[in-house]
Amino acid sequence: MSRTRTSTICSVPRTNKDDPARHFTLAGRSSGMAISIRSSFAFTTQAPTDALMQFAVADIPEQHLLSCRTDLTDADSCTRIPAQEDIGERVWARADGRFEVRHEAEVEIRRQIVALDQLEQLRPSEMPAAPVKYLFDSRYCPADKFQSFVEDQFGRTSGGARVEAIRSWVADKFTYSPGSSDASTTALDSFVERRGICRDYAHMMVTLARASVIPARFVACYAPDVTPPDFHAVAEVFLKDPGSDAGGTWQLVDATGMGTAEDIVKIGVGRDAADVSFLTTFGMVELCEKTVEVSRS
Repeated sequence: MSRTRTSTICSVPRTNKDDPARHFTLAGRSSGMAISIRSSFAFTTQAPTDALMQFAVADIPEQHLLSCRTDLTDADSCTRIPAQEDIGERVWARADGRFEVRHEAEVEIRRQIVALDQLEQLRPSEMPAAPVKYLFDSRYCPADKFQSFVEDQFGRTSGGARVEAIRSWVADKFTYSPGSSDASTTALDSFVERRGICRDYAHMMVTLARASVIPARFVACYAPDVTPPDFHAVAEVFLKDPGSDAGGTWQLVDATGMGTAEDIVKIGVGRDAADVSFLTTFGMVELCEKTVEVSRS
C-alpha cells in the first residue's frame, strides 16, 4: 500500500533587482483579493519510473503566496529543483505503482497592470540577454514560417498594439474545442484547424509574436474562470518598460479570454508546453485522475 508524505512548499522568493528583464514587482498593484487553488492528480506505473512534475504555484514577487501545502505519495526518491527562469519549482520523483499529488495554495496578485497596446517594441539589439531566446523557434512554435503572414495581417501595428491585434485575431478566428488537439499539435497545425484548447491558443500567440520579433514565452498557470476547470496556459510577451529608459517588462496575454493579468496565477514559464508540462514521465504511465479548482476569495 502506498504511503503519503506531507511537505510544505513555500520557498523564499528569489529575485534579482538589477535584472533589466524583471517583472514589475516593487511598483506592482495588488488586486485586493486572494485566489484560492486546489489541484490534484494521480497516475500509475507498471515499473519504477522517473516523473518530472510542475504543478505548484510559483512563489515570486508578482504573486504573494499566503499559504501553500503539497501532499505527495511516498517515493524512493523525491527532489525539488528550480524551474525555468527560476519561476516556480519542479519535483522529481521515482514513482512505483500509484502516485498521488495534492496541492493547495492561496495567492494575492501584486503585478502591475498596464495598457498593453500602449507599450512600445524593443529592437533586438536593445534587449537584455534573458528574453533573446524567446525570439526563436521551438518545438511547438515554428515562428519563422509565419513572418510573411504577420506582416500581411498586422503590418500596420507594432509593439503592444501588434500583440493586441494578434490576440483579437486568434480569439476571433479560433474555436475553443476540448479534445480537438493532442500532445503533438503544433501552432502550424492549430493555424490550419482554427481550433484547440488553451495550450493551442497560447502556442499561436507565442508563434505570431515571435514572428513579429517580439519575445514571447509559454506560461503554465491557474485562473478562476477557466471552463471546464483545468490547468491553464497563456502567453507572455516582452515589451519596453514604460517606467524606464532601459530594459523591458513581461506582460500576460490570454487569447481564450478566460484569464486576465489580475487573476492569473503562474506555475512556470518556458519556450512552449514541452517546458512546463504538469507531468512528464520517462516510461509508460496511466493518468488516473486530475482535478483543478480555482476561485476568488
